[in-house]
Amino acid sequence: MNHPVQKTDAEWRALLAEKGAEAPAYQVTRHAATERPYTGKYEQHWADGSYHCICCGAKLFDSDTKFDAGCGWPSFSLAVPGAIEERRDTSLGMERVETVCAKCGAHLGHVFPDGPQPTGLRYCMNSASLDFQKP
Repeated sequence: MNHPVQKTDAEWRALLAEKGAEAPAYQVTRHAATERPYTGKYEQHWADGSYHCICCGAKLFDSDTKFDAGCGWPSFSLAVPGAIEERRDTSLGMERVETVCAKCGAHLGHVFPDGPQPTGLRYCMNSASLDFQKP
């Protein structure tokens, strides 16, 4: 699928290196890898601000939607409208909903229907796909 921001693999690698992204960022964002649970820098990060796509800078989540799901990855109950594209994922013998950045197609994680009300959603994200910005 085409997204507004397109780059070559070499350009994505260079951009992530320039930003000082976490080591697994390229594999996570461009090849749908998953970081190990409880290892990401944002898993227990609770500052006020917003979370953006590490690849293109698109705003994805506000910090007031983040919650501790106890799953080992940063979890959010609500995405910024239009920021995330959802795709059916049948890898690993499961059926899940993959989330990617609507602007650049970066793999972010998955969304599950077991989050808190009022949305009932848990956007389970890889820290390596996120960039935090203070207000």
